[in-house]
Amino acid sequence: MFNLVQKRQSYFLISSIFIAIGVVIMIYSWITTGSPLRLSIDFQGGSLYEIEYLASGASETGIREVFNQFGSENPLIQQLGSPDENRWSVRADFVPQATVDEIITALERLAPINRDNIRVETVSATIGQEATQAALFAVIAAATVVTGFIVIAFRSVPKAFRYGVCAIAAMIHDVLVVAGAMSLAGLVLGWEVDALFLSAVLTVVGFSIQDTIVMFDRIRENIPKHLGEPYEAIVNRSILETIHRSLATQLNAFFIMIAIMVFGGESIRQFIAILFIGLLTGTYSSIFIAVPLLVAWERGEFPFRAGNQRAKADALEVS
Repeated sequence: MFNLVQKRQSYFLISSIFIAIGVVIMIYSWITTGSPLRLSIDFQGGSLYEIEYLASGASETGIREVFNQFGSENPLIQQLGSPDENRWSVRADFVPQATVDEIITALERLAPINRDNIRVETVSATIGQEATQAALFAVIAAATVVTGFIVIAFRSVPKAFRYGVCAIAAMIHDVLVVAGAMSLAGLVLGWEVDALFLSAVLTVVGFSIQDTIVMFDRIRENIPKHLGEPYEAIVNRSILETIHRSLATQLNAFFIMIAIMVFGGESIRQFIAILFIGLLTGTYSSIFIAVPLLVAWERGEFPFRAGNQRAKADALEVS
C-alpha cells in the first residue's frame, strides 16, 4: 500500500515555503502601501471616482491638483483601459457627500466629462473599521464553531480535540496562502480586498473544513475496524479510500471556475480567481496537512512536545 503520510515532513516544508513567501510579500506590501493587503474603500474608507472624459486634456497631474484643492493630500490615480479611452479611477480620502458635485465640476474644467458614466462611492472611515472588525469576528467565530463541532462529532475517538486543532491548522494554512496570493495580486494587478474577497475566504474555509471532516470521518470508521494496526497505517488507508472522492468533487468545481475566469466578466474574475486558489490549497491541506498533522502529533514529532507510548517505544527501539 502506497504510504502518503510517510512524506509528511516534505508536505510541511512545501507549505512552510509558500506561507513564508506570502508573509514576505505581505510585509513588503505593508512597508510600501501601509497595509499587508490592498484594501478597498469598503474597509479603508474614502471616496472612489471613476470618470470618463469625452476628449483628451485631463492628466494625472491635473486630476491630482483638483483633489488636493478639496483636502485629499495623496489620492491614488489610475488610468483605466487604453489612453485613448480617457477613463480614470481616483481613490481619495473621505470627502463629504456635499462636495461631490463640486469635485465633478472642478474635474470637468480639465476636459468635458461623460456625466452619464460617472461612478462615485463614498464610505466613511468608521464604517470601514466596523466592516473590518465584523470580518475578523466572522473568521474567528467560524474557527470556534468548527473546533467545537469536530470535538463533539469525534467524541468517540481517542483524543478528539486533536482532530479539531488539526482542522483549524489546515484552515489557517489556507487563509495564509490565499492572503499571500491576494497581497501579490494587489501589488502586481492592483486587486483590492472587498466584500467579495471575504466571501471567497469564508467559502474556502467551508470547503476546506468539509474536505478535512470527510478524511477524519473515515479515520474514525477505520480505527475500530483495524484494531492492532499502527495508527499511521490506519490514517494512510483512510486517505487512500477517500482521496478519489475529494479530488473528483474539487475537479468539477475547478473546471467551472476556469470557464468563468476565461469567459466571465471582469467584475467577477477577481472573486473566482481567489476562490480557485483557495479551493486548490484547501484540497491540498486536507490531504497533506490536516491528516499528516494527526500522525505527527500521535508520534510526538516536532513541534509537539510528547507523543504516546508507541512513539516512545519506537524511540527506545531505535536507540
